[in-house]
Order: sequence, then C-alpha cells, then structure tokens
Amino acid sequence: MKDQGSKFQVPGSKLDVQGQAKVNGRISCCGRGALTPHKTPSWPFRTVAQGLLFSVWLPILPLAATAQPSSVDSVVNVNDVLKPIIAKYGIPGMAAVVLQGDHIIAQGVAGARKAGSPTPITIDDRFHLGSDGKAMTATLIAMLIEEGRLTWSTTIGDVFGDTVKDIDPAWKTVTIEQLLTHRAGAPADLHADGLWTRLWERKGTPTQQRLQLVAGVLSSPPEYPPGSKFVYSNADYAIVGAMAEKITGRAWEGLLQERLFKPLNITTAGFGAPGEFGKIDQPLGHTASGKPIEPGPRSDNPPAIAPAGTVYMSMPDWAKFIALHLRGDPSNPNREVRLLSADSFAMLHAPAPGPGEKYACGWMVVQRPWAKGDKTDSVGLALTHTGSNTMWYCDVWVAPEKDFAVLVACNQGGDNAFKACDEAIGALLHEVLRYKSKPASIQ
Repeated sequence: MKDQGSKFQVPGSKLDVQGQAKVNGRISCCGRGALTPHKTPSWPFRTVAQGLLFSVWLPILPLAATAQPSSVDSVVNVNDVLKPIIAKYGIPGMAAVVLQGDHIIAQGVAGARKAGSPTPITIDDRFHLGSDGKAMTATLIAMLIEEGRLTWSTTIGDVFGDTVKDIDPAWKTVTIEQLLTHRAGAPADLHADGLWTRLWERKGTPTQQRLQLVAGVLSSPPEYPPGSKFVYSNADYAIVGAMAEKITGRAWEGLLQERLFKPLNITTAGFGAPGEFGKIDQPLGHTASGKPIEPGPRSDNPPAIAPAGTVYMSMPDWAKFIALHLRGDPSNPNREVRLLSADSFAMLHAPAPGPGEKYACGWMVVQRPWAKGDKTDSVGLALTHTGSNTMWYCDVWVAPEKDFAVLVACNQGGDNAFKACDEAIGALLHEVLRYKSKPASIQ
C-alpha cells in the first residue's frame, strides 16, 4: 500500500508488548503485566531494526480533513485526529506534539484523565515517560563527562571499587559507554536472589536504594561477557545513575532537575505517577485491561531503577528535551547545539559497535526512507524510543535530516496502547506538514 502522496512515507508496525519479544522486527520492553514486586517490568523501547516505519504500511487517517490550525500561534490542532484512534483501541486519553526544529507546529489531545470520568485531558497534563527518560539520564552523564568528573571509559571499578563490597571482578572494567548502550553484561531481569522484591520495600533514600541495586547486581558475575552483545537492561541505567550520584554527592533526581530541566525551562517534571491520590488533577495510569491506578508509591517502579525511567512531564515540556537532541544531531541541516558540545551529541547518538540492535545512549538508531533529508549524503537517519511502566505508554520519533520529530503519549499500558500510539504517529507524520503554519516557540 502506498503512502497516498505523503513525502514522509510512514510505514506502520505491529508489536506484542509482552516481555522483550521481537515481533515484526521490533523489540518490546514493556512490563509483563501489572507492576508488582514479583514482576520485573522490562520497560519499552521499541527497536526498530526493522519495525515501526519499515515495510508494513500504516492505515493513514485523513488528517487533511480533520486537523485545523488553532487560533493560538496558528499551531495545527490535531485533536480530531486522535479522537477516533483512542476510540478504536479503547484508550482513556492521548496527547501528541509535532516539532519542526525547536518549534511546535501541531499538538492535540483526546479523551479523559480517568476512564469513565468527564474530566478531559489537556495539553499541559503530565504523562509518565517510562524508558524515554533513559536519554535524559544519558544527557546528564554527558554533562558530567564534559566537566571532567567522568569519561566515557570510566569503569564501575573506578567509581565503586572502594565502596561496594563483594564486586565480582568481571564488573570492574565495565565502562559507562557499555552501560549506556546496554552492552555491559547486566541482567534483563532483577529477580535473582530476591533482589527485585527487596527493592520494592523501598528502604532508605532513593540514592541508598540504588546502591542496594548496585550491590545486588555486581555481587554476581555479568550475565554475558561485557561488550559482546546487546541486552536491554534497566539495571544498566540504575548503575550509571548511581555512579553520577557517587561522584557528585547529589541524588539523581536533583541532578536531573538542576542540570537538565531547569536550563531547558521544563517546569512540569517530576518522578513517579503524576497527580494526587483521590483526585483527578492529572491523568491516571491504566493497566492494559483499562483499570485506573491511583497515584502513589505502588503506581510506579521503585526509585532504585528511576534513572531507567520514572520521569513524568507535560508534552510541551518533553518537546523541549526532544528539540535539544533533534537540533543537536550532526545530521541536522539546521544544527544548533545547546547545553552540550557537538562531540557529545555525536557520541550520544552513535550506536555502539557489535552484534544486535543499533542502540546509542537512550536511543535506537535506524534508517527510514521517510526521514531522508535533501543533502547528497543523507541516509534517512531516525532516532526512536518508547516508554511504559505498564500503565502508561509513550513513543517518540526524531528525524534530524528533516529537522522534524513527533511525540505521542497515552495514559494506559499494553498492546492496545502501543497500537494506538503507533497509528497516531503514522497519521501525524503522513499529513501534518502540509500546513505552513506559524510555529509556536517551546522555549
């Protein structure tokens, strides 16, 4: 099926979101059911070695007939694009933003904060980003590297060798680069010796909980020879987050707020589930079956794995972070680096060598025809990732050669949530740039 004239040519995909199975070429790292102390969420990231936007063409909604420029800065309003998608898949609510460079050119919302409630989703509502927070942790690490506090080759032994007891010797030479690219030897599952259950007890400060994870993982040999292959693991990012804490003396949450969110004027960010218990002041997460989950300690993963993905924020604020990476990529014809050097962005977006998925530092790196720029050396580079704690779902696609990105999030987890976000991204990519509207600054 052809793309009906769109220059972006947006193919779709289907994905089974249980575990880390590869379906139609995409890896799902969504959790295996309800978030409980007995089930380790493997968190989503959707690889796209062959997947979303590959060879199966997504049914495209007639955006041209439904989306209209809004009265606010002439940003295209895509509410009516999202409404039939959430109805089709039974999703409570959804929000989306489209970026051209560092400006929002389209945005929209649909549905309710809570299933069965009349309270609507708004564009300023907070959404849990799950593993899409990994790129944020990686960006923080790059900042510390530029300051000289760390290097890409700093090892676990360098940081924890004199403070964490009983480290298996094979861990001591594992580098920060290997941790950020999921080639460190860390396990995909934290059940061994009851570690995951103990982490759910949430004893001590978040920093202490992360040190508990570090000690638990490093006391056993790596699951595979470090550097030999790709294995997606939340433990990788928990460990690297703990390394940042050790060398700065600051909690990861505070570092992220001060070093990344504040300079980007991100004001809605927090950690865990957004909102207040018993109120519908923010969207509630919903299980795959559609059951709403009240915010609280048990509505998100324990702080031990927070650097792997417990951040929430509004869609316009998330767009500020995505614009940072969109404009910072070496292939962007309008490249404009901020907060980091050009070399650091190149490193963050470069997939690690070796077998397996082409994963950089918090990004899957792929090539797609629809993302191909106008330069003779353009290859159609795309950066992508998904996030879910099994009660929320979000997806982002970044096309640096086109200076373009699309972000979608919904307040439910599971397979239907993936399908809904996938279809929304396809529709937005296919049509929205036909509007030559005045963009709204996200600064």
